[in-house]
Amino acid sequence: MSVEEFEQFVWPHLSKGRRGPARKLSAHTIFNYILKALYLGCQWKELPIGKDRHGRPRSITRASIDAFRRWEADGCFDAIFESSVSRLHCDDRLDTRIIHGDGTTSAAKKGGDNLGFSGHKKVKGCKAVALCDRNCNVIAPFVSAPGNRNESPLLREALARLTRIARAVGLELRGTVVSLDGVYDCRRNRKAIFNRGMVPNINANSRGRKAQKRGRKALFDPAIFKERFRTIERVFAWEDKFRRLLLRFERISQLHYALKTLAYTMINLRHYCHS
Repeated sequence: MSVEEFEQFVWPHLSKGRRGPARKLSAHTIFNYILKALYLGCQWKELPIGKDRHGRPRSITRASIDAFRRWEADGCFDAIFESSVSRLHCDDRLDTRIIHGDGTTSAAKKGGDNLGFSGHKKVKGCKAVALCDRNCNVIAPFVSAPGNRNESPLLREALARLTRIARAVGLELRGTVVSLDGVYDCRRNRKAIFNRGMVPNINANSRGRKAQKRGRKALFDPAIFKERFRTIERVFAWEDKFRRLLLRFERISQLHYALKTLAYTMINLRHYCHS
C-alpha cells in the first residue's frame, strides 16, 4: 500500500501513541509488514525486509508486533473495515439489492482458544459467517465461533451487525433479498430477516422438518440462489490468497480475527488500491 493510500484509508483510524520514544519504523512501514505477513503466510521473523536510508537491513522489532496487537485491542481494524464499506457506499459501488451469506472454516493444527472439532469438515478449527453484496464486497463484520458450533444461530448475530453498520454508513436495506443455503433454513432465521424489512431467499432443507409444512410455500428463487457461486464463494476464494488465513497459526483468536478482518478490508479496497 502506497503512502497516499495509507494516509487516505488507514492512518485516520489507527491509534497513535502519546508517550515513550519515537518508533524506528513508521506506521506505514509497520502496516505494510503486517500486509506482507498476511499475504505470504510466513513467520514475523522470516519476513523479507528492506533497507534503511543507510543501506542497512531493517529489523522487525518487538515494537512492530506490539503495534499490531495494540491496533487490534483498540478496534482499529474494525474501524478501517467500516470505513471501507462507507467509502464504497459513498462512491455508489455497493449493490445491496441482493445480499449473499455463507460460512467458512479455518483449520488450526497448532491449537489455540475458541476452537472446536467439525465433524462435517473433519478438522479442528474455527468458523466465520460473512455477508457480501452482488459485487463481492463484504458489507458486514463477520461472526466467529468454534468449529463445532452450528452456523444457523450465528446468522442472527451477523444480521444484527449488518443492521448496525448499515445504520452507521446510511445504507438502506429495506426490501433487500438475503440469499442463503439450506444450513440457515429455520423459522427463527426467516423471522429475523423479516423483522429487519428484508426478504429471505433460503434453500429449503428437507432434513429440518419431520412433516410437510402446511400453507403457502416460502419464497425461493433458484436464479438468485445461483448467484452465490460468483459472489460469496468468490469472496472466500479471494480470502484464500491470504496465505496466513489458510491455516490458523495464531493461538489467540482475536489476532487471527484481526487478520481476517484486514483481509476483507483489502478485498473491499481493491477498487482503490492498485500498488
